[in-house]
Amino acid sequence: MTIETRLAPIAAALALLLGLPGLGCSKVYYDLNESLLGRHKRDILSARVEAARDEEQEAQEQILSTFELFKQATGFQGGDIEKYYDRLQAEYDESEAKAEAVSTRIGAIEDVAGDLFREWETEIDLISNADLRRRSASSLRDTRIRYGELITAMRRAESKMEPVLVAFRDQVLFLKHNLNARAIASLEDNVVAIEDDVSALVREMQEAIAEADRFVASMEG
Repeated sequence: MTIETRLAPIAAALALLLGLPGLGCSKVYYDLNESLLGRHKRDILSARVEAARDEEQEAQEQILSTFELFKQATGFQGGDIEKYYDRLQAEYDESEAKAEAVSTRIGAIEDVAGDLFREWETEIDLISNADLRRRSASSLRDTRIRYGELITAMRRAESKMEPVLVAFRDQVLFLKHNLNARAIASLEDNVVAIEDDVSALVREMQEAIAEADRFVASMEG
């Protein structure tokens, strides 16, 4: 048996414990978190919200960096146009990757939230004391409301990324087909046109980040 084969189960367990996106929310994942780390579904949900918040912050910074480079490009005064194009392409690629990461993180939040709420509902029915059952049901309703506000803000910000990325891609492809100073200068009108979209995106992302902070604080409280 090779070293890789012997280490495969350990690597799989570590991946589950780390909550890497795309692994889903299997019973094994939850059991490992609970038995080895003492983390329950609400803890995992809070951790994923924090991870998505951080990802949104990084995506916002990257998109602003890309936009700034496009603005600078319109004042191109000479030099290696192909290298400038390569920089723009790299910035766009990174922005696209960050946007995809945000979407993955939001999906991971929705996965564990659905499992948490289903479990919570089931367990409420097991509480025999009427007052405790009522209070737990009230807490579930409040958490669902806060979660709804959070996920709405995150999805709204996510939807604002697409038009900005499309505009970036259009400009990158245009430059690819027209590698000359005149083509770069002609982008100025396009840059001005998408500035409002970038500003709207930043506002929505800031709101999503603030909602994430509020949600995590409420879960801890």
